[in-house]
Amino acid sequence: MAGAAAGPPEAEHDDPEGRGARAEHGGARTALAGLTTRGRSFLAAGIAAAICAYVLGQPDLLRVGLLLAVLPLVCAAVVYRTRYRVAGSRRLSPARVPAGSEARVHLRMDNVSRFPTGLLMLQDRVPYVLGPRPRFVLDRVEAGGRREVSYRVRSDLRGRYPLGPLQLRLNDPFGMCELTRSFSTHDTLTVVPRVEPLPPVRLGGEAQGYGEGRQRSLALAGEDDAIPRGYRYGDDLRRVHWRSTARYGELMVRREEQPQRSRCTVLLDTRGLAYAGAGPDSSFEWAVSGAASVLVHMLERGFSVRLLTDTGTSVPGEGSDGFSGAGQGSADAAGLMMDTLAVVDHSDGTGLSPAYDALRGGTEGLLVAFLGDLDEADAAVAARMRQRSGGAVAFLLDGDGWGREPQREPIGGSRPMKGQEERLRLLREAGWTAVSVPRGASTAEMWRQADRERSGVVTPGGTRGTGAGS
Repeated sequence: MAGAAAGPPEAEHDDPEGRGARAEHGGARTALAGLTTRGRSFLAAGIAAAICAYVLGQPDLLRVGLLLAVLPLVCAAVVYRTRYRVAGSRRLSPARVPAGSEARVHLRMDNVSRFPTGLLMLQDRVPYVLGPRPRFVLDRVEAGGRREVSYRVRSDLRGRYPLGPLQLRLNDPFGMCELTRSFSTHDTLTVVPRVEPLPPVRLGGEAQGYGEGRQRSLALAGEDDAIPRGYRYGDDLRRVHWRSTARYGELMVRREEQPQRSRCTVLLDTRGLAYAGAGPDSSFEWAVSGAASVLVHMLERGFSVRLLTDTGTSVPGEGSDGFSGAGQGSADAAGLMMDTLAVVDHSDGTGLSPAYDALRGGTEGLLVAFLGDLDEADAAVAARMRQRSGGAVAFLLDGDGWGREPQREPIGGSRPMKGQEERLRLLREAGWTAVSVPRGASTAEMWRQADRERSGVVTPGGTRGTGAGS
């Protein structure tokens, strides 16, 4: 009988006692419920033959009826009493995969008993969006033996999908009875948004590889005004500050000039009323993928980044300022933000005011915003955000071009904007580097176009950038 699995995905262990106690509950009812169509047919035919033999007075027919009825019952009892001690494990490779890419799931079954198993049917439960449910037939597994199988899963929709639990189906040689035993654990496959490599352009908030939006904390140069810190292994002894060492009774060194890391806030507009359509090719999915691409790109360039939504919620939010990604924590920060983007959904918000309140005046560095449709009030709030950042770049998704009806009902009594060009003009006048995102556009190309807008290069549409964020 299959043991219940427990422990991490890489090393699950069987727990036959717990699963056995659960299987014993129900007794004969559980065994009879496992009869297959063939077993039920034999049982019904046997009962019918026995009744006919009693009515007609035919003892030979009674013996045939008893044989037909007893055979499935014996098979059910044998299968139910079968005690296979089997351990199962599952390993995902990788556990986090971009949308549209495949992941491989490796399954391993170990026979931890002293007796060989019979024929086993193994299946893993997976959501329908990942593909059909995988099924495998495992031949006789010797005592202490092992069997390994694998299957592939793929999803075009981002999200977190549970895999498991594993199930074992036990059959008798005649196919009269089939019982299912389940393991207890499951794993989670995280499908993150697609990330597109972005070219290394120089947008607002970046200069000499550091960023205009970055504030530098300077160490005071005077001997008496030096700000010391405790000695750390590897510090140059020439930096020892002897006066502070004598004062504090421990080895102190001078702080070197250490400018703060460049900062970048990625604002994602998640309002449901701001986007058109649904599915992997919708405008909202483009915005989520674009935000993921910018976050990864900025982390690779050494920025401290923060993901901010229209609701005012920031990720990862580890410190008081919400920024993260410095040093060795950049990989963890990227993973946390990608996991958040994997499950982000439309919000019920009607405006951008919460996001505006979450921004601190002038200390945000570069602000990159992915915005849906804006009415007059939304555009005014977005324009004021420019005052709270060192540089601002906006990717404005054109709702008309992405399938929305040209006329949109006013939100909260505010008037709808006349068109995409009017929204872009208002943002550019406020100092934004704003570009319109048409349907099917490449994130990398939009990134280059934003750089051309900032530099004042004439775009194919005939507009000239204002140099916002320079």
